[in-house]
Amino acid sequence: MNHFHRIRLCLLLFYTIGIAGCVVIDVELEFAENPEIYSQIISQTSDQYSNIEPLKLSPEILSMLDSYIGPRDSKEERLDKLQDILYGEEFLNIQYADEITHTAVEVFSVKQGNCLSVMNLYVAMARYVGLDANFQTVAVQPAWDIRGGLLVLSQHINATGRFNMRRRYVVDFTPEIGLQKLTASIIEDQEARALYFNNLGVEALIEDDFDQALVYFKNALFLDIELSIAWNNIGATYNRLGNREFSEYSYQVAFQKDNTNATAINNLAKFYHNSGNVQLARQYEQATEQFNNRNPYFHFARGNFAYNNNNLNAARTSYRKAISLDALEPDFYKALGQVYSELGEVVRAKRMAESAQKILAQNTNIYQPSSQKVRIIDSGTILRPSSPGLSIILDGSRGVDSRR
Repeated sequence: MNHFHRIRLCLLLFYTIGIAGCVVIDVELEFAENPEIYSQIISQTSDQYSNIEPLKLSPEILSMLDSYIGPRDSKEERLDKLQDILYGEEFLNIQYADEITHTAVEVFSVKQGNCLSVMNLYVAMARYVGLDANFQTVAVQPAWDIRGGLLVLSQHINATGRFNMRRRYVVDFTPEIGLQKLTASIIEDQEARALYFNNLGVEALIEDDFDQALVYFKNALFLDIELSIAWNNIGATYNRLGNREFSEYSYQVAFQKDNTNATAINNLAKFYHNSGNVQLARQYEQATEQFNNRNPYFHFARGNFAYNNNNLNAARTSYRKAISLDALEPDFYKALGQVYSELGEVVRAKRMAESAQKILAQNTNIYQPSSQKVRIIDSGTILRPSSPGLSIILDGSRGVDSRR
């Protein structure tokens, strides 16, 4: 089975081994550009679905906004009222559902959707009432199985905008999701539109409608030729169709576009195994193994597994390794503090809790799971590279200095 990327559960899902972030994969692809294959994959010259407008608002939506949000409302009041409209029981009371990716009008009609769908509606409404609003992606903390193979890596999507130069907001449909710190990235509307068609392609692929999946993925790539996840997905589709030449090429392009896309490398490893090229397959497998070992969230996941199986010593070792690789992730300190607490090491447990709080206090851009669907961020509190630094003491004999 090949693996694909999708915005689902309001996420971009990367199945099996892979992670987004600053850790790259050390592997040399035997890749040569092939204009003939490329031109057959990227064959269209216009958006094939120009009639679909994910951000379009209906007269009914506009009427609701006009009747509830006044021209004299402050930006903060407009933000609050949009939250009422989306989630208030007396208004839309939108519920989470991941089965189908919707446009803004469709979400308004069915009153449910995944995060991409709901953000289509939110961004469109926010702009209509005069708020700055943009799509934003954030990497979700990945999860591994006991063998070290990544089960799911995700990238969450929400909305953000500025009130002024110092203050901005983040609106989130599912704020309880654990996210990787400082991975938020604002994307342009065209990329969000490409992600919309990427999602439709995955939904078609799940239904074994391979021809329609190709059409959607090709449209996504027409909109954003750099979209690595769509290249990976179209490779998976070609593989299902038995077109091994196009499948291999697409996986390779996916990795060329994004050298953190371990999903594409994992698919190539499977591809070469199935082709009988075990040596090349093993080369890619070793690259992903090295990639995992350099990944702090891999060690965090191992720690979680050990902790859940009451192996506190192994959990402590893994959490400490995660911190050594990333000294500014508060979740690592919280987890290690819990281990120390259960081991009866009260002083160290307290130190870990304080370290997590210090990090959070100095950087409001770090997401923490919560029940709050909207956050106001003051840039005056954000830890910058020019800040004097934050020194976190790991134990009595060693320190981790996070100055940058």
